[in-house]
Amino acid sequence: MHMQPLRRRSRTWKGCVFGSLWVLLLVAGPVRAEPVVERISFAPRSDGQGYVVRIHTSEPLHAYSEPRFLSGNELEFVLFNAEVSQACQRDTPGGPVQAYTLEARQGHIFVRFQLDAQVAVEADAYRDRGSTDVILGLTYVAGTPSATPARPVAAWDASAPSGATPAPHTSRAVLGDARARWRLDTVVIDAGHGGDDTGAIGAGGLREKDVVLAVALKVGQYLEELLGVRVVYTRRDDRFITLSNRGHLANEAGGKLFVSIHANAAHNRSAQGTETYFLGMHKTDAAEKVMERENSVIRYESDQGAYEGLNQKALIEQTLTQSAYMRGSEQLAGLVQQEFTGRVGRINRGVKQAGFYVLWGASMPSILVELGFVTNAEEAAFLASENGQIYLASAIFRAVRAFKAGYEKGLELSAYP
Repeated sequence: MHMQPLRRRSRTWKGCVFGSLWVLLLVAGPVRAEPVVERISFAPRSDGQGYVVRIHTSEPLHAYSEPRFLSGNELEFVLFNAEVSQACQRDTPGGPVQAYTLEARQGHIFVRFQLDAQVAVEADAYRDRGSTDVILGLTYVAGTPSATPARPVAAWDASAPSGATPAPHTSRAVLGDARARWRLDTVVIDAGHGGDDTGAIGAGGLREKDVVLAVALKVGQYLEELLGVRVVYTRRDDRFITLSNRGHLANEAGGKLFVSIHANAAHNRSAQGTETYFLGMHKTDAAEKVMERENSVIRYESDQGAYEGLNQKALIEQTLTQSAYMRGSEQLAGLVQQEFTGRVGRINRGVKQAGFYVLWGASMPSILVELGFVTNAEEAAFLASENGQIYLASAIFRAVRAFKAGYEKGLELSAYP
């Protein structure tokens, strides 16, 4: 799995879209030519407590992402709407950085740093007031002694030592604390719709909001009783919660997973099956229709202007900045669909992407589950039945359990020996 390694911590920033921990740092002003990266340089901090990576640019960057940790010991930093100079000077890395790469993709630059596996650091990014450069600051975690590198490490020599090695007992304590902090101990369950927003109404008058609440409560019960995790519900009764507040609730609760539960509808009464979404650009008209139907509930909200900036460009940027979460989201979505098909015998409509507003603000792996079609008489009967709801809820539970097991195994494997 591509989740955040527990050896590192990334500082959070406020003022993001719906409370997201990963944000774009945008600078207001007139549109300028694309900045060009001319050099990457490295220098130790004067206080000996970290290292500085300087991104030398021809002019100020319009936007960049928060640095985030990927699998293993990789740190990724995205420079939006920028180019790499053909004559870019790539200095030899130093301190906790053992190697790095620059990759131009879709008009953006993805910078990835391979870090020393034995050094715990925090990472943050900021603009240099005295130049057009951007600074990536790597600060040694408290309790980790710093040291001067024994020798320079070439960019291609990823196996070589790079100094700043913590004492084993100190590192274990730091990593043990981080491992506990990153345990998948809180799952946020979101029952879609509620209150005046009934959601889709199907065969026999079955209301989406009732079905999804019943299944959500069962999923939460199984997670608490059988897996021992803390469950936070966005709603536990028939009330309306704004889409943006659902993400806020998930972040404030310290959620590690966000599962939004819905039921589908279609003009074609024979349409049936389950599908699970994660945030991204839709690739089919059918996915777009589902997205539009679910997003249309903002008509019940008093402040619909909050969603005006959530356009296609913003969606692309959001998926870029949350790429680490997207991988987890896709994996969890796949597990849900496997359980629906293999254990419940539902027709598998696949894992898909779409720009659901409810998924924008949750800073964690997040999925939206469509349990089936309330507009299909056969499926509506299944969705309304106690047994049907138990089967669907247990399938989601098993998917989360499998995801948790794989995720925490990854934490153990990445632990300091």
